[in-house]
Amino acid sequence: MDATLALPLLVGLIAVALAFDFLNGLHDAANSIATIVSTRVLAPQYAVAWAAFFNFVAFAFFGLHVAQTVGKGIVDAAIVDPRVVFGALSGAIVWNVVTWLAGIPSSSSHALVGGLVGAATAKVGLAAVVWSGFLSTVAAIVLSPLLGFVLALFLVLIVSWVCRRFTPFAVDRGFRSLQFVSASLYSLGHGGNDAQKTMGIIAVLLWSQGHLGGTFHVPFWVVIACQSAMGLGTLFGGWRIVHTMGSKITRLTPMQGFCAETGGALTLFLATWLGVPVSTTHTITGAIVGVGAARRTSAVRWNVASSIVVAWVVTIPAAASISALAWWMVSVF
Repeated sequence: MDATLALPLLVGLIAVALAFDFLNGLHDAANSIATIVSTRVLAPQYAVAWAAFFNFVAFAFFGLHVAQTVGKGIVDAAIVDPRVVFGALSGAIVWNVVTWLAGIPSSSSHALVGGLVGAATAKVGLAAVVWSGFLSTVAAIVLSPLLGFVLALFLVLIVSWVCRRFTPFAVDRGFRSLQFVSASLYSLGHGGNDAQKTMGIIAVLLWSQGHLGGTFHVPFWVVIACQSAMGLGTLFGGWRIVHTMGSKITRLTPMQGFCAETGGALTLFLATWLGVPVSTTHTITGAIVGVGAARRTSAVRWNVASSIVVAWVVTIPAAASISALAWWMVSVF
């Protein structure tokens, strides 16, 4: 490839990656703010600003383990080239737009993983997949919402016991304040896990083009650019999905919202520390279902929850198919 063409192509692909990160923040804004909006603790416009701030500062609290996993732990970094990156981003972006327009809280994370696997497989076949990293990510589809469910369920039970002597008004007032803390923690976990996925994509692209030297790492400017893009996306919000997450699954009180956000945040902190790219959508959905089930199983609208689960199952193969087609198209032309 001619050097004069390589730089504009590289810049263009980085711009597409940052556009995906912006869309990720837009698409997943509901995950950070659904509970605090549905409990009417914060108006939507203030909630997204609150979430965007903590999305941005997340890089100061977490290592870059997830970026390392996405960059070289899902597919073989040696086969990644600009066409693979373009295909991966195309599959993820198209699937995100489709589900955003439909108001379906699917996973931007798994759309990107599916896109990466689809494009790499289209290039060299299944040998491109790093199965240990890919299968751990697939396992997180089940484990992250399950852990969010269990943690939120137990938090509701513990908090209900602790607050049994207080009046409902006092409990409601206290947890309205505490929800600021839990929403901040969840937004921090969201920014820490999700923004790193795009960092990994940009870093492996730079590495494949020889711009990182012999050692794979994530430059600081990539960290800041990705956190900024996600924060801006969150600032613009995703109101269709807020409605589904915040009210269609189950009705929440401030105490329940606090438990859902805290359970989800703890799950994200653990996953980010382990370097597992999990879905913030899956996590908070599991937590919301957990607090609803703690009240009574009929409090959960299981038909809505089941339709969300279907979207989870479909996301990776759908994004992989779109990305494989995109890789084929750019390879032909």
